[in-house]
Amino acid sequence: MDFHTPTYASSSENHHFYFHQNSTKTYCQSLIFFLSKGVSSSDFVLLLTANPRILRSSLEKRIIPRFELLSRFLKTNKDIIACLIIGSNLSAYPYERIVANINLMTDFGVCNSAIASLFQRCQPIFGSTDLIKLLEEVKGLGYDPSTTTFGTALMAKMNIKLWNRKVDTFKKWGWSDEVVSRAFRSHPAVMLVSIGKINLVMSFWVNQLGWNSLAITKKPLVLRYSLEKRIIPRALVLQYLLMKGLRKKDASLVNPFNYTEDLFLDKFVFSSKEESDYLLKLYEEKMKLANTKEKKGMPSTT
Repeated sequence: MDFHTPTYASSSENHHFYFHQNSTKTYCQSLIFFLSKGVSSSDFVLLLTANPRILRSSLEKRIIPRFELLSRFLKTNKDIIACLIIGSNLSAYPYERIVANINLMTDFGVCNSAIASLFQRCQPIFGSTDLIKLLEEVKGLGYDPSTTTFGTALMAKMNIKLWNRKVDTFKKWGWSDEVVSRAFRSHPAVMLVSIGKINLVMSFWVNQLGWNSLAITKKPLVLRYSLEKRIIPRALVLQYLLMKGLRKKDASLVNPFNYTEDLFLDKFVFSSKEESDYLLKLYEEKMKLANTKEKKGMPSTT
């Protein structure tokens, strides 16, 4: 027994030394490559932290081909690195499948800018084994593959279980299946809003303001605005104007949220001379609270 123990230990040490030597070599080769592309050493560290597979990936067989593939759709090397940092899954998908799905998209007429957005925001789609079904479904809904909205619709429809959960969430707040479909067709990005964000905005809109949730269907992208920095400050101004009879009851509830800040202030805060001081104070207090939370790193609803 004693005779074999040193031999086993030596073999184990050799294995670990070999692994460490290979990892160090791969690390150095990868670092040199990324530095040659203008990537900072700090960004490279971020990449390794987010995607440790890099250390086990062949530079020639995996890293360079994927980098060159991304460079066809993303404008700068910085964009490519950002894409690699957020997309640890991308390095896990077979390269041939990624290429095949890209070719399928381009043959289907999907524009390069939409493919770029998918790389940045929905990388699992490139690992799909049944992409043609999704492409046909979205096209069947009336979206033109040559537009960027087609890519947005693909993202929204990618996860059917999550899609169904979001539909159920909207229905909980009074939307019907037809209303959800109509909102999606006009603004597909509405189905990219998280369930948590939908509930927070709807709760404020319905329970605190007492407004009809269906009003949002006229401009569903209101749901994508920051709750603390846009929706709450503006809604409280509008609520006060309605309460004072300074705004018509049949006026749009959602249009004011789409205005620039300067235009909103001109139309709804400064336009009422007698109430402007109070309205400005109300608006600025809510904005200050939102900015304070942001500076302190507190969770915010964006």
